[in-house]
Amino acid sequence: MIHLSHPEPSIALVEMDAAPANVLAMAQRARLLEAFAAIEADWAVRVVVLTGRNGAFCTGDDLAESLSRDVETQTAAILHFLAMCDTIAAARVPVIAAVDGWCIGGGLELALACDIRLASTRASFACSAVRMGLTASAGRLTRLIGESRAKPHLLTGAPFDAARALADGVVAEVHPAEGLLDAALGMARVIASRAPLAVAATKRVASGASTTAAEIPALAASADHAEARAAFMAKRPAVFEGK
Repeated sequence: MIHLSHPEPSIALVEMDAAPANVLAMAQRARLLEAFAAIEADWAVRVVVLTGRNGAFCTGDDLAESLSRDVETQTAAILHFLAMCDTIAAARVPVIAAVDGWCIGGGLELALACDIRLASTRASFACSAVRMGLTASAGRLTRLIGESRAKPHLLTGAPFDAARALADGVVAEVHPAEGLLDAALGMARVIASRAPLAVAATKRVASGASTTAAEIPALAASADHAEARAAFMAKRPAVFEGK
């Protein structure tokens, strides 16, 4: 199952729940995409936290299901998984991955598609595609941490822990498992308090989809920018409406 909830109106929480390892069979992917489509349509939402239940984040495709596919169907299924990750990467609002437990193969690709990754101390990562006769994460991981750090993970497929993920820049923070979701929601709360148009523009620029010069004219003319300046002068918190 895919659970979509709203701990606060401005925060969406998406939880993958397919025990024990949160594999994403075709039906589960459809539900995940439906959840993100609902988030895109809800303009009250300013940030998403994506996580997994069952002490795992995600381990990618359902290998048992994949055994029933012929070559053409399997190829389409793999490309569908990558397209799903692209959809999440292109989400209107920032997406924070809260990674607890296994984050392997396609699950790592999914985490890399998110804007920010936080991990628990028991998180375990692996670029396992080379062990399955495939390739995955070579683009996103290399762009994120650089070729020299990425290739040992990509070419060996060896597992690595949260401390290594933090040292290599795969994740931004590491927390005890029991505090991971609270940390992710706390970061989401801070992001949700910022000017929504500015957050969206910053995400586009940081992701390489736009440039600062292209974004500034609309932001400078926005009501949020005027509100920020007025609030600063009045020494009060700004109230942003995304206008």
